[in-house]
Amino acid sequence: MGEIIMEKDQFILAIETSCDETAMSIIKNGCEVVSNVVASQIDSHKRFGGVVPEIASRHHIEQITIVLEETLQKANMDMNAIDAIAVTEGPGLVGALLIGVAAAKSLAFAHQKPLIGVHHIAGHIYANRLVEEFQFPLLSLVVSGGHTEIILMRDHGEFEVIGETRDDAAGEAYDKVAKTLGLPYPGGPHIDRLAQEGEDQFQFTRALLHEDSYDFSFSGLKTAVMNTLHNAKQKGQELSDVNLAASFQASVIDVLVEKTYRAAKEYGVKQLIVAGGVAANKGLRKALEEKFSAEKDLELLIPPFHLCTDNAAMIGAAASIAYEQGHRAKLDLNANPSLSLEKYAKRSKKTPV
Repeated sequence: MGEIIMEKDQFILAIETSCDETAMSIIKNGCEVVSNVVASQIDSHKRFGGVVPEIASRHHIEQITIVLEETLQKANMDMNAIDAIAVTEGPGLVGALLIGVAAAKSLAFAHQKPLIGVHHIAGHIYANRLVEEFQFPLLSLVVSGGHTEIILMRDHGEFEVIGETRDDAAGEAYDKVAKTLGLPYPGGPHIDRLAQEGEDQFQFTRALLHEDSYDFSFSGLKTAVMNTLHNAKQKGQELSDVNLAASFQASVIDVLVEKTYRAAKEYGVKQLIVAGGVAANKGLRKALEEKFSAEKDLELLIPPFHLCTDNAAMIGAAASIAYEQGHRAKLDLNANPSLSLEKYAKRSKKTPV
């Protein structure tokens, strides 16, 4: 169960354009990065305090062929050596997704290669397989700008969401709090940096911590931070940014870690893997390592920093499993900005070639 045996080396060219990174990668046998190129757009979006979808799409159009050439060049390969083309089909910004999907379909058609559509969150989860092989059943804590979920996997390609945010994702809350504090975009790393220097002075509420549900809620916490700042300004008081950041981060991390720990124990998983951009947060990584250090029968996997944020290597890793299981997309594949992970998994099961 869970083991994938390949008869020959397999090379997948993967494309990721779900938000503001134009990324391509070539993955060998689902777990080895041959080349990985990311063209970031952060500098273009900083002035707006967030990603502007139209600008993101234009940059993808400008960068897509350049990134393709660099990816093949770094791998010292050409398209003849590629076994399949993979692409993020959703979720994400529809305009950005369309650029990647159009490029993938063009390459698949021109070079007569199989086409594989990949769910963005499945990609984040499978970034961990580039570090170590999965052991099932496993639990994944997905924490990013658009998603906060606890996902149970009993085998490759099987995803059951057992907990999710009821409002803001954790990464979204980070960016909004950072903007309130006057920090540049993306705000998460800046909050994390300040939090290392401060103390949990404000003791913000740990939302839903004591509920039986594995769901999360961060909207109230975000509002509490904003109200604290607003009330202080009205009174002419100055608050410590480092203590505000530390208090906000402590509330987020306490809930994430405690709920994930409970779920891991209830479902008796062998591994806990962390995925998504917020997995790069040093405070979260430290808290998880401390919480799970005594668990001898449960392995904690956190990907290296460069595999936490959006990249195409993770898409290639997820696509490798789909490819071996016989799943293929047709050339009418379309971008799906609200693609559900569980529906994606069920659809994949029904449509093998």
